[in-house]
Amino acid sequence: MSQEKLQEILEKHKKWLNKEQGGERADLSGCDLRHTDLRGADLRGAYISDSNLIGADLFGADLQHADLSHSFFNQANLRNSDLHYADLRYADLCNSDLRYSDLQGTDLDFSCLPLWCGSLSAHFDDRQLIQIAYHLVKAGLQSKNASKETKQELSKLIDFANKFHRVDECGKIERVTENDKN
Repeated sequence: MSQEKLQEILEKHKKWLNKEQGGERADLSGCDLRHTDLRGADLRGAYISDSNLIGADLFGADLQHADLSHSFFNQANLRNSDLHYADLRYADLCNSDLRYSDLQGTDLDFSCLPLWCGSLSAHFDDRQLIQIAYHLVKAGLQSKNASKETKQELSKLIDFANKFHRVDECGKIERVTENDKN
């Protein structure tokens, strides 16, 4: 997509947000937005699902309530972005920079979060932290490669992890006693 066309869409979206005549909700679904400069863009409520945002610069972008599901964000800059209640289901966020981004209420189900320093400063909410803990605890307790000491530490988080919003679907984590192992 050309920068001119993107600018036109963003201008119409701004009018839509302000309830001005000629406004139109941005629909960037399925767009190739690789390496696009969207720093500080106001994309609240925009449709951006199934888009290629690899290397896009979304520093400080307002993405509240945006549909970003099934999008690819590999190496995207999402620092300081506002992702309140955005839909990031099935999104690939590998190598993305999420530092200081606000993810409150964001749906991260089936997404791929980066496991590098770029996500350590992100602002996750309780629901997301419980989801992350559930995956860590369940994977660690089932792993044949985890040490007994690690499994003992992870066992301390079972009650917390079982608050996961998909526990009925994924299965409650049960405590394993020494007698159960025999």
